[in-house]
Amino acid sequence: MDDDYKSAKEAFVSDLTGSSIIYVNLVSSAAVASLLLHAAVRSRFNIKPNLFIEWLLLVVPLLLSMTVFALQPTRLYSSLLFAAVVIQTTLPSRPEAPLLSDSNTNVQDSPQSHSRQRSDGPAPNSGSRHVTIRPLPALTIYRAHMMLMTMLAILAVDFPVFPRKLAKCETFGVSLMDIGVGSFVFSQGVVSAIPILKDPQRLAMPVVPKILSVSKKVLPLVVLGIMRLISVKGTDYPEHESEYGRHWNFFFTMAAVPILEVLCHKAMTHASISFVGFSIALVHQLALSLTPLQEYTLNAGRIGIISSNKEGLVSLLGYLAMHLIGLATGTVLLPASPSEFRRLKRSLFQKSKEENPDANSNKPRFRQNDKIAIELFSYAALWWISLGIVSVLNVGGGVSRRLANLPYVLWVCAYNTSFILCYLISDVMFYSRIPSNQSSEISGGKRVSTPSILLDAINRNGLVLFLAANILTGLVNLSVRTMYASDAFAMVILLSYSFAICGLAWIAKTRRLWLP
Repeated sequence: MDDDYKSAKEAFVSDLTGSSIIYVNLVSSAAVASLLLHAAVRSRFNIKPNLFIEWLLLVVPLLLSMTVFALQPTRLYSSLLFAAVVIQTTLPSRPEAPLLSDSNTNVQDSPQSHSRQRSDGPAPNSGSRHVTIRPLPALTIYRAHMMLMTMLAILAVDFPVFPRKLAKCETFGVSLMDIGVGSFVFSQGVVSAIPILKDPQRLAMPVVPKILSVSKKVLPLVVLGIMRLISVKGTDYPEHESEYGRHWNFFFTMAAVPILEVLCHKAMTHASISFVGFSIALVHQLALSLTPLQEYTLNAGRIGIISSNKEGLVSLLGYLAMHLIGLATGTVLLPASPSEFRRLKRSLFQKSKEENPDANSNKPRFRQNDKIAIELFSYAALWWISLGIVSVLNVGGGVSRRLANLPYVLWVCAYNTSFILCYLISDVMFYSRIPSNQSSEISGGKRVSTPSILLDAINRNGLVLFLAANILTGLVNLSVRTMYASDAFAMVILLSYSFAICGLAWIAKTRRLWLP
């Protein structure tokens, strides 16, 4: 790559200061609005599974929100909502039918009972001491949208059509790409709740065997991190060292955090998981504020392996805090009742068996989406209020993804909890009324756990698709001088790129391409 162009490209994504939290929320809101439009279309038209329609309704609005309409997010959001309302109110609805969930779950009693879905589990006297979980459409949609926005942004950021205020900030500030990195870790935490829900006693098991087991699971991420490092250095690809460091990259962070989680298991048996996560974020911020750690991270020279990768190493505690708070969110979202895991944990670690011989006897028969929504709202309000307080007090000097400081942790947690709540509400209020043959059909006789086959497919093979997106991004940048491309040319490339990624997901919609 030409040295002058490489320097110009690095400058193109350097020294940026972002925008505002409200603006990022407005841009992101296209995801929820597109989902409502999709629900309206599926409830009024007898549409068979179709890649193009799913891509047009669910993916193109996300791409438009960060490119053509990025400077006018309310116009896009309002247009999508207006179209959804017109379709919903002017066209006759199709006959309602009970929704079918994933093949491993029960049929709901009626669309109106969607907020209290049956939760199968062992008989009350079976002696089983675990939390019953089931596939959840809201979680699938949330993870798929998070992955989609990330894959779209990593290529779009290389074009001028992607506003600079949406690109990653140099040190302090907020942007769409800044929230995307943290959302990845938070999402990882949510699904990391599954093994603990299935076996809460895992928290008290010996640490070393768990570390070995987790290390095997994250090995693919380590391999991807090494592959990225080699490819970037080997092709002289433009890189931004102040993001994570000279050799560190986000794959290494994603691999390290689950291992660090295991070290917190003992504390999680005595205190709430969200409290443990917040405590780590607070200790991390105190270290940044009361010691030379922040000055070292931002200004020290890169001498030796540690200082060369200081950003990636120092930010680990902040990302661990996000992961744990995401895990706590998973223990609320995934069970049939938001308090089910807390009751079982108390029975296992804080009470004798004589005091509570059968924790499963209190298991709810139906999924209590109303109570789950209320608790998610409470957590979202807590994180937003906390973020407001630390902002007024200027704690940490502002939001910093580079440091993963306390304001950044609180912002990531507030943002993701709020959007999960929105997806849960939309699932209960809108998708519950779509006929079953419209919401859960998939080729090959298998049923999916979300009303969108495309979103289910993206969630199913997220890691493979993310790898493919990185490869395609690299190929485009090696073939095209993206920072000099016109907006029209950029949109042709970005639309083709997004359709190719969705096409790969669609081809593999009935199977996992890689299960690490």
